[in-house]
Amino acid sequence: MTNSSHTLLRQIQVLDPVANTSIINDVLLGSGIIQAIDTHLDTIPPETNTIEGKGLILAPGLMDLYSYSGEPGYEDRETLHSLAAAAVAGGFTRVAILPDTTPPIDNLATLSHLKQQTQSIKSVTFDFWATLTHQRKSQQMTEFAELAKGGVIGFTDNQGIENLGLLRRVLEYLKPLKKPLAIVAEFPSLKGNGVMREGYFSTTYGLTGNPAMTEATAVATLLEMVSAIQTPVHLMRISTRRAVELIAWGKARGIPITASTTWMHLLLDSENICSYNPNLHLDPPLGNPDDRLALIEGISQGIIDAIAVDHHGYTYEEKTVPFAESPPGAIGLQLVLPLLWQTLVETKTLSALKLWKALSSNPRKCMGEIVNPIKAGHPLELIVFDPQQTWRVNPSNLKSLNYNTPWLGQEIKGKVITDLIETH
Repeated sequence: MTNSSHTLLRQIQVLDPVANTSIINDVLLGSGIIQAIDTHLDTIPPETNTIEGKGLILAPGLMDLYSYSGEPGYEDRETLHSLAAAAVAGGFTRVAILPDTTPPIDNLATLSHLKQQTQSIKSVTFDFWATLTHQRKSQQMTEFAELAKGGVIGFTDNQGIENLGLLRRVLEYLKPLKKPLAIVAEFPSLKGNGVMREGYFSTTYGLTGNPAMTEATAVATLLEMVSAIQTPVHLMRISTRRAVELIAWGKARGIPITASTTWMHLLLDSENICSYNPNLHLDPPLGNPDDRLALIEGISQGIIDAIAVDHHGYTYEEKTVPFAESPPGAIGLQLVLPLLWQTLVETKTLSALKLWKALSSNPRKCMGEIVNPIKAGHPLELIVFDPQQTWRVNPSNLKSLNYNTPWLGQEIKGKVITDLIETH
């Protein structure tokens, strides 16, 4: 960040997913707001730091709908401070933390403690999910009204719920609170010990398969329940072609649902597991090739609203085990934007605006927030991205405490320029 009170980004590409525009503009920043924006600015305050923006992109900061914090309970995996550093490196200005902490976020005391821990972190806004049930045991509901007043972003047990009587009560009790409800579309009893998506490649690689109907039957059930009760629900971690088809069917009938997939499910599929890299062990597992293509098409058509990171740090010892024995999850906050940009935008598979919507404005809309376009007078929550800058995926660049990613050691293209503007 410069010492000047104003920064001028000259002739930078401004991506605005709300206004649905991509325009080359001059943008004057200062005092925490956008001071002016136009095709060319002539009146510039003295001692303004001018940066040539050719080849750079200015756009809203990204929001992650759900990621894990090791703090409290597993600080050797990830702390809130290391998570914030990773988020900044990847262009995320908002991160929603899942309630799978130790202890879980199922009471006001734990929520208050976490909020206090983040008061000193100014670079990123952390939001917190609370659990639906005590200890995530699918038996007794948490104090929804109390936690809602305490400021949780919404409620999720971050796992499939097969107790449908309980799920019905959850939908009924949460409806008047108007707080987001996120559900993992999965029936755990169907997946058994599956560690990768069932199909040709699971048979070829000799790994136990998790059938697609694990997800599809849960989505179909949730569509019926939400249609009857009319409590809006966000479907997390959609990973199969059939689920995309069912969600499209539900949306066409006005059922109040939104959906997200994770970034790695758009980049890789079950064929990639030939390496047996434990960092490819995810939950839900990487889909088969037709699943991956359906998810990309779902983002393009707006059937899948958002792309989540699901960042999950593990220690080296936890992940350095055989594929089937490794805990599912990988880090990603630092890698999402450059890898998706190169794989989808540079190949013209997805437009830059559609990708940015799925990573910034649409996650906010899924949380019921009003999203504003980029214009003069608005507060800064913007990032600068250089799609051509290359960097190596190593510990110093990743910023996390741990490095469980299949891209470790590789050189990738696309980097967020973190020292040009303040986001908060």
